[in-house]
Amino acid sequence: MAVAGGGTAEARYRQLAASLREAIAAGAFGADGRLPSEEKIAQQYGVSRGTVRQALAVLRANGLVTSRRGTRRVVLGTARTQSFFELLSFTRWARSLGEEPGGRTIDVTSCPANPLECEQLNLEPGSQVCRVLRLRTLSRVPIMIERTLYPEHIGAMIAGLDPHAISHTELLTEEGVVFADTEHTIDLVHADADDARLLGCNQDAPLMRERRRATDHSGRPLLWSDDRFLPGTVAFTVHNSVATTALSRRRG
Repeated sequence: MAVAGGGTAEARYRQLAASLREAIAAGAFGADGRLPSEEKIAQQYGVSRGTVRQALAVLRANGLVTSRRGTRRVVLGTARTQSFFELLSFTRWARSLGEEPGGRTIDVTSCPANPLECEQLNLEPGSQVCRVLRLRTLSRVPIMIERTLYPEHIGAMIAGLDPHAISHTELLTEEGVVFADTEHTIDLVHADADDARLLGCNQDAPLMRERRRATDHSGRPLLWSDDRFLPGTVAFTVHNSVATTALSRRRG
């Protein structure tokens, strides 16, 4: 809960926004619940009302709260879904929501794969891989960090792309790369220093993680990725059927 202390005014309102975001994700205000008044939030976190207003503006830009005439800001609880049968395209998912997808490549590195990476990408020991760190946005608001590992032949294509390319998947598809199957593993991790810096959350804050492993029609691995989402921006549902089982992703 603690936000009061040193640091710049910008750091304080971003810290407060991160703390309120975590409280919203934990259900502290309930579905469609009203937030406390600006004065009460300021007292609770030991900050000025100006800092509270700036933090709430960040949450509003993230689509987590809204202001309605005659009421305090209300926590939003609506969600929309996308089937995992559409595989791994963040860009298609964002556009299906009517959002503007964005991406910025932070770093591209070529280096030898470690034993686990060789296993995941079915590579010989010591093989070169391409590590890509990207920030993904919805309507210019940061919501996710991608850490994607590619085998060398795919990485050579990635290295030549515009750092602000919206979709790597679409560009690779245009080059003849076919993403035929994808495995998804969903869990929870704590934000590291890079996550905190790029997403504007507190270090060690809980993030939803989706790990993806994509292969072509022959089963040859094309990528292995670790995607970390801010709480309250994405939710995952599971549908069970005697005929098939589908995973879907939704914005929360």
